[in-house]
Amino acid sequence: MNLQLDKFNDSVAGTIFYKLPENEQKFIKEKSIEFKFSFSQIRQIVDMARDLDMWNEKTIEEIFPEHSLHTLREKKVVFSRLKKAYEELRSKPNSYNGFELKNQRDEQKFTFKTETKEGFGLGLCPVASEKTRCCNLLTLDAVESCGFDCSYCSIQSFYNQNTITFDSGFAEKLKNLNLEKNRTYHIGTGQSLDSLLWGNREGILDALFDFARQNPNVILEFKTKSDNIKYFLQNCVPKNIICTWSLNTPTIIQNEEHLTASLDKRISAARRVADKGVKIGFHFHPIVEYENYLDEYGEVYTRLLKEFQPDEVALVSFGTLTFIKPVIKQLRERDFRSKITQMPFEDASGKSSYPHVTKVEMFKHAYESFAPWHKKVFFYLCMEEHEMWSKTFGYQYATNNDFERAMLAAYTKKLQMEFLI
Repeated sequence: MNLQLDKFNDSVAGTIFYKLPENEQKFIKEKSIEFKFSFSQIRQIVDMARDLDMWNEKTIEEIFPEHSLHTLREKKVVFSRLKKAYEELRSKPNSYNGFELKNQRDEQKFTFKTETKEGFGLGLCPVASEKTRCCNLLTLDAVESCGFDCSYCSIQSFYNQNTITFDSGFAEKLKNLNLEKNRTYHIGTGQSLDSLLWGNREGILDALFDFARQNPNVILEFKTKSDNIKYFLQNCVPKNIICTWSLNTPTIIQNEEHLTASLDKRISAARRVADKGVKIGFHFHPIVEYENYLDEYGEVYTRLLKEFQPDEVALVSFGTLTFIKPVIKQLRERDFRSKITQMPFEDASGKSSYPHVTKVEMFKHAYESFAPWHKKVFFYLCMEEHEMWSKTFGYQYATNNDFERAMLAAYTKKLQMEFLI
């Protein structure tokens, strides 16, 4: 008994076991000792219990199979049946009907810091991979961390979400950045932060607008889930700036994109910025599968077609949930509820994502919904395998450089800029 207890204690060390409710800790401990589960099995059961609570599904006690202890084989069957019951809950179509949130932040409370930082934060897109088709976007981190609380976000794996850090030397570093004058650049500021959430705090928008004016060969993209467009409305916007909104259905915004602006507010903000003559764009990333999701996304696509003209829109992109193990581990450690990880995981170029057939369904539906814009707006898939393009768009790019050139050519034409290869 003592040996089995020691084995159990060693198995749960460093896991989220002690964050589980006490009754579940007791249950898992008793069953692990009773069945003499292995180190790996115990850790899997702990993760299952955490996931079930996160998904607002049945508890580990409720799905534990009925059993009788007679042979070693039956002990193995018990774990197999438990794993099967868990996977059935993971694989069923997600439903937000009756879904109850837990411990989500209902307001923004942060500590702000301004400090000198080494380096500049200009580099390749952090999720770039040779295994997927990438547009070679350069990203610029004007602020460290994001003030929103989207349940699927990978930023929380790298930064302290409660502390927002500004670089005191950001403006000066921008001024001293030496770029080639005979090359067109596409730089985005919304990959590890929200581009507009903080407005012009610490002069970041002043610095970025000045940078755009001084570098007319740069396409500077501001990506946001906010409706904080005051600075854009009150200032002259350089023509080489694009303002883009990450959109989702009301269901996903309400249940998974916490503290962000509503769909109505995002679209209204985009409409007002477009009315000022600024080119805009829309990112549907992540598209999330749940009951009737195609119909709900279709309603958003149709709304954009009605409320915007294609000459106002530079781009529309599609992407979906893709996780690395540290992000899943981080999500489990948070005491909150989300349906995001309740999805059938398949390998996607070394990461975990939806099954291939599901992604074909969601991207093909999305692209075909925008048929009236196909020849007037640039569409792309974000970080998907090469063949996904041909299966959903009907064409694909041979290389990342081909993709980048096509994107830059489309953007410069829309912005009436010279395309410098």
